[in-house]
Amino acid sequence: MYVPRHFAPPSREAVVDLLEAAGACDLVTSSDGQLMSSMIPFLYERHGGGEGRLEGHLARANPQWRALPDGEALVIVHGPDGYVSPSWYPSAREDGRVVPTWNYVVAHVYGRLVVHEDAGWTGSLVRRLSRQHEQHLAAPWSPDDAPAGFIESELRGIVGIEVAISRIEAKWKLSQNRSRADARGAAAGLEREGGQGGRPLAAAMRRELERGGV
Repeated sequence: MYVPRHFAPPSREAVVDLLEAAGACDLVTSSDGQLMSSMIPFLYERHGGGEGRLEGHLARANPQWRALPDGEALVIVHGPDGYVSPSWYPSAREDGRVVPTWNYVVAHVYGRLVVHEDAGWTGSLVRRLSRQHEQHLAAPWSPDDAPAGFIESELRGIVGIEVAISRIEAKWKLSQNRSRADARGAAAGLEREGGQGGRPLAAAMRRELERGGV
């Protein structure tokens, strides 16, 4: 990943926070010269030493898990992103030397792909994934709410995926190359006109301003 100095991630903990909050990510592998990609939810497990691991599952009918990669697998973990209009910069009214851009937070996670066909492994993963995404709901669902035997039959249709992480490259592109006034203007514009994704991206930009990265 190309990471100019301005856009280097603020800290190891910030990268960990991004991985722990990840929803659906892009799993990318290459086998026999053919690229394959699937968008699936992952859980980040930090314990066990090293960089930790990402755990998810694929449909058993998905050929990607059978085509073990020639080298490392890549998981693209997305944070907030959005379009930044130059009209939000105060400097646009001074000399007009501004252009649009796209701000974003992203991590590229590389590692060895491991496949788990054991129902115990996939069952544990499904429970943890459900808990992760249901815990904030007013009436959280649990696999135990399903009829007896139903979850077991569903588990036969998936395989577990583990990426044992070897390295992480991350990029926080949040207007750090602009003046503080322009960065604040862009954050305000995202809050006001940035659509559904504008507020999370603006919040990330304001945290970077508070940290002094802009």
